[in-house]
Amino acid sequence: MALKFYFSLIIICFTSINSVAQSYEKTNFGIKASIDNTVVEIQFYSPEIIRVIKYPAGKKLDRKSLSVIKVPEKTKFTINKRDSILSLNSKNIEAILNLENGRISFKTIDGKPLLNEKKSGSLFTDFNDSGIQTHSVAQSFILDKKESIYGLGILQNGKMSQRNQKIHMVQNNTWDFVTFFQSDKGYGLFWDNYSPTDFSDTNEETSFKSEVGDGIDYYFMKGNNADGVITQMRDLTGQVPMFPKWTFGFWQSKERYKSQNETVEVVKKYRDLGVPLDGIIQDWQYWGDNYHWNGMSFLNPEFSKPQQMIDDIHNLNAHLLISIWSSFGPKTPQFQELKSKNMLMDFQTWPQSAKDVWPPDMNFPSGVQVYDAYNPEARDIYWKYLNKGLFSLGIDGWWMDSTEPDHLDIKPEDFDNKTFLGSFRKVRNAYPLMSVGGVYDHQRETSSAKRVFILTRSAFAGQQRYGANTWSGDVNSSWENLRNQIPAGLNFSLCGIPYWNSDIGGFFAGAYNKNGNSGSGSKNSSYQELYVRWLQFGAFTPMMRSHGTDIPREIYQFGQKGETIYDAIEKTIHLRYSLLPYIYSNAWKVTNEQSSMMRALVMDFDQDEKVKDINNEYLFGQSILVAPVVNAQYTPEVIVKTNEETGWNKKEDKDNPKNPEINFSQKKSKKIYLPAGTQWYDFWTNDKYNGGQEIEKEAGIDEIPLYIKAGSIIPFGPKVQYANEKKWDNLEIRVYEGADGVFTLYEDEGDNYNYEKGKYTTITFKWNDSKKVLTIEQQKGEFIGMIKQRQFNVVKVSANPDQQKSDIKFSKIVDYTGNTILVKM
Repeated sequence: MALKFYFSLIIICFTSINSVAQSYEKTNFGIKASIDNTVVEIQFYSPEIIRVIKYPAGKKLDRKSLSVIKVPEKTKFTINKRDSILSLNSKNIEAILNLENGRISFKTIDGKPLLNEKKSGSLFTDFNDSGIQTHSVAQSFILDKKESIYGLGILQNGKMSQRNQKIHMVQNNTWDFVTFFQSDKGYGLFWDNYSPTDFSDTNEETSFKSEVGDGIDYYFMKGNNADGVITQMRDLTGQVPMFPKWTFGFWQSKERYKSQNETVEVVKKYRDLGVPLDGIIQDWQYWGDNYHWNGMSFLNPEFSKPQQMIDDIHNLNAHLLISIWSSFGPKTPQFQELKSKNMLMDFQTWPQSAKDVWPPDMNFPSGVQVYDAYNPEARDIYWKYLNKGLFSLGIDGWWMDSTEPDHLDIKPEDFDNKTFLGSFRKVRNAYPLMSVGGVYDHQRETSSAKRVFILTRSAFAGQQRYGANTWSGDVNSSWENLRNQIPAGLNFSLCGIPYWNSDIGGFFAGAYNKNGNSGSGSKNSSYQELYVRWLQFGAFTPMMRSHGTDIPREIYQFGQKGETIYDAIEKTIHLRYSLLPYIYSNAWKVTNEQSSMMRALVMDFDQDEKVKDINNEYLFGQSILVAPVVNAQYTPEVIVKTNEETGWNKKEDKDNPKNPEINFSQKKSKKIYLPAGTQWYDFWTNDKYNGGQEIEKEAGIDEIPLYIKAGSIIPFGPKVQYANEKKWDNLEIRVYEGADGVFTLYEDEGDNYNYEKGKYTTITFKWNDSKKVLTIEQQKGEFIGMIKQRQFNVVKVSANPDQQKSDIKFSKIVDYTGNTILVKM
């Protein structure tokens, strides 16, 4: 009798526990379940986006995302339960929750597997975060063996696919981390955590593990292809505003112009030489000594008339960006006000010494401190001084340096610094998002007459909404680093952040100077070759910007007109300007259609297995295949090693070659893979090739290998000295036959936000390849100053080996007044 009662008790307890383990409730956006002392929430943010939250039972996870700005849509979904398996279905995606172990998997609506959590892959570990009891959190997933993944930020590892990588994610000078990846299976995953994080991909699992988290919080999104995933990521974290047209011209910079006269003279010299230029950048120390670091005022006596400097630059039809930082010297009013309100953080940052020497003389500490950009009042104070000291003078844009920010001589206790949102450790990787966002938001509130443009050194998920172009930091001037920049920029773009650039020529270039003679490297053939090839690559990135230290990069430093290197530089800059109508129209496509300017080949040719890990070619827009020369062809490669974590501790290889006489007039060859599924035209020769093959391209020092996809329609602009010099009333429209094609030409007022009110025009060109007819559709829209009458010089590029681009047999000049016309070719 006692035995029977005991056995019944066991059965009753087991049933009770099993019932609790499988309990769930429906919510407005999904479900909430309690499984083995863990609360699991699945929320539909849209039919394509699912948020997953997990946290220990008995606790509450009530956090506002810094990256995600989307409010959950009212999404229709169904719930089906079979045994312990709970299935949630929207019209586009299925999430499956195992109520026994909490494991979640994702499928397409027709049952195709996309991603699985690993069984027992959710991990909470007790963690003391600066006196607050919380957790370290981790989640593991199982990927297909042959699956490729992309993203994770700006990575200097030279890899395209990020499989089999282990990456410690803490923002630094040259690695910018975004806790997001997307798969060639057509999905993306955003791990919404800002603390130091380890990403790991092995044969057994793919995981994120973060030091601090009240819970696991991630978003799964289905996009079918790379563009679709990016569309969902931007829907989640913010859309991309238009940049001013002038930002797409050529930019000259160096570390640093030491007087306002020097800065202005550079612009004058370009104008005298007839070499196009749209902007110049003023680097640090216009504010004076390091005690006045980032004072946002011109205290340096060499910049005694800042308004005159700005006016002089504007009168030369150029624009000025100026360096601002995330830290302040102790003698600045910003420092004093922020310090009085406990809005400064205490750790070593740049510059460490008050003396302008290397290595830092710590007998004279600078006292410079980073401000708490997480604090909205601190961001108000930052803008107050920026607006009064610089924006009111007519500065055109901001070079926000060290937005990661610089963190030197790192100590574990540094992360205990208190911020407005908790410990620095808890929000570490989101610092660039908050600092850049603070400037963008305040300028938008102050004026809509000038578009915000920010050049910055660090980024996090969502930063695309803040008018920022991120550069890849202080990388060495070496061929290895040039090679690394291509996959770095492509993976960053695949995170949904489309605007990226690098220091053309690399930042640290002292290894090329002869006997330590600063500046002599511009006459060193080894550096000349590297610089030209980097410049050519830079011409096909969203911002073409020459910058670095040790060697000045102005075109006239490399020689004079008629000399091979000078002419190659000038030719490349003119090529960039000729493509401005194409580039600016693609910028609109980024804003209006969630496109990307730098496009990994897998984005447009995902059926070609050979492109999935190609790290040295890409599309610029959807028409131009760019295959930069990234290996030395005329000179030996120079090996340069620098401690890029600190940005300044540099070491130069003593075995670098001298400066032999080099014959740059010879042509050299490079192997190039042309993706399958289309035909390609050599931009320079019009030779036509079938895709799906590797070819060998012979080119001189003045040419970057470029191939145009059949069916492309590309507008070419007039020869100009700056972006807005001439109207686009006489464009050349090149049609590359072999497939049907469409292109939309976009125009607006160029430097305000009236486009957000519909003040812009578009003209769509459609090529019918079988009929050899180009339809120029009716112009749509209007804005003040729009072109109402113009001519198009339509050029059909075919496979005729005798054809030259200017051959009149294949061109027609048409008058266009805004109405639809058909051009038979």
